[in-house]
Amino acid sequence: MNSTNRNNFRGAGVLMALVVSSMLAYFWPVFTESFDPFRLSSNALSGLVVVTMFCLGLVVQRHELTELRQRPLTVFLGVAVQCTLMPALAWLVVRTLGLEGPLSYGVLLCGCVPGAMASNVLTMTARGNVSYSVSLTSVATLLSPVTVPVALVVVAGLETGAEVFKPAKMAVTLLLTVVVPVIAGYWVKCRSEVVRRHAVAVAPLLATFALLWIIASVVAGNRDRLSQVAISLLAGLLVMNLLGYLGGYTVGRIAKMPEAMRRALTLEVGMQNAGLGTMLAATLLGADSPAQIPTAAYTFGCMLTGTLVAAVWSGKGQAG
Repeated sequence: MNSTNRNNFRGAGVLMALVVSSMLAYFWPVFTESFDPFRLSSNALSGLVVVTMFCLGLVVQRHELTELRQRPLTVFLGVAVQCTLMPALAWLVVRTLGLEGPLSYGVLLCGCVPGAMASNVLTMTARGNVSYSVSLTSVATLLSPVTVPVALVVVAGLETGAEVFKPAKMAVTLLLTVVVPVIAGYWVKCRSEVVRRHAVAVAPLLATFALLWIIASVVAGNRDRLSQVAISLLAGLLVMNLLGYLGGYTVGRIAKMPEAMRRALTLEVGMQNAGLGTMLAATLLGADSPAQIPTAAYTFGCMLTGTLVAAVWSGKGQAG
């Protein structure tokens, strides 16, 4: 099996695992009500996010940050697009659908969090510029204690009231659960030959497991609410995701980026770290807040569409 087919299989496998684990979490009470491994506290969710971010630090290779060293302005352009376009699209979805309360907060969180690790794998599948994708993810993640609270203050201030998100507390939470684990993971890898040798194989599996458990926890905590989720909300999240892809590709084209970089930017902009958004919703709004429903739904959506986009591009040959 060549690398493209292997990554296609991996992307489809993660999507299938999302479906299976979420269904198991939803129907768990049918088997037993004495023990529910899917009902997690906000502290447990934070711990799982720390695991995913530590794994990101473990898998980032120095040579993959080539674009950041050689073309920093291009990297910061991509991050700027993500940090402005996606919050704006989230606000438009909230405004168009007339969402209020926790559901609106969840949609806004989807738009304001940084990109997801999955975009790096799917960029490889799409024959895009992996170095550019990793640089975008790394920079957006490290800047998140500043960019996420600022974006939420702006868009939430327009629609729902920024005070609900507690910007200072959010910045500290992101610093401790996102930035510190990424740096720690990278430091550990650089210090240990054993870790460096096995990180590439083990870390993605751990990160995927943590993400699956986060989403399954949301399903378990909202079993009664999920059947009442409006189709319009799901449609709005899908449109937001697709417009994110379109915006990323369009900016890449306007900036005259090579096709491989356009593909990387497309996937990076549209695929938000909704697992992180889920943790923030639980930490700031409560472990059982319905704000987690849009973040979980967005994870499903962007994994599905991202896998399909990457599969289409992988069949078109090597990007220039």
